[in-house]
Amino acid sequence: MSKTVTLRLDEKIYRKFRILAEGDNRTLSNFIETSALRYIEENSLVDEIEMAEIESNKELNKSLKRAYRDAKARRGRFVG
Repeated sequence: MSKTVTLRLDEKIYRKFRILAEGDNRTLSNFIETSALRYIEENSLVDEIEMAEIESNKELNKSLKRAYRDAKARRGRFVG
């Protein structure tokens, strides 16, 4: 279900967004949503191929689960 979000923009930024949205033949709302999603995809730490490789690595997953249990139980030494 779609949600409505109110966004306050500086007039200059609003005009830039409006021009870019019109250039892509999109509504302002769709332009902002698409731009935000694209930003998230481009800046995520792991892409789909890397995630598939991680998920298929059984030894790595066993190690991660063991580390998670240790961290949850506050076992071991944590280095920041």
